[in-house]
Amino acid sequence: MWKGAAAVCVNELGQLLMVKQGKPDEQKLWSVPSGGKEEHESFEQCCLRELFEETGYKGKIVRKLFEKKGHSFGIAVHVHYFEVEITGGKPTILDPDELIHDIRWISPEELSELPLSFPEDREFLMKFLSDRGANRISQIR
Repeated sequence: MWKGAAAVCVNELGQLLMVKQGKPDEQKLWSVPSGGKEEHESFEQCCLRELFEETGYKGKIVRKLFEKKGHSFGIAVHVHYFEVEITGGKPTILDPDELIHDIRWISPEELSELPLSFPEDREFLMKFLSDRGANRISQIR
């Protein structure tokens, strides 16, 4: 079973941090920064390492959001999703696997249309952005 972690990062404009990824001979699709857990690290450490490698941003874990278990591309997967606050860095692709091709902050409207590496994540990510937006509005009032 493949084990990994994913970073769900939202900026002050309510945009989601995403990366465009894929092998050279494949269609490039979008996902939140994520990757495989190394033997010596925790899921939290994996999440922050992958965030940095794929985007150049440093972050801190805010909270665990959920775990996804199932199959992706015919492989059994177990992925821990974390809400992560960006604490520093700048957009830079440092991916040692050379699978990342772009880094962008995506609006909820864009997210609804983007081709995703993991289409099953769209509903959760849209709800997450919607809930964050509602919370931000209620704090302003």
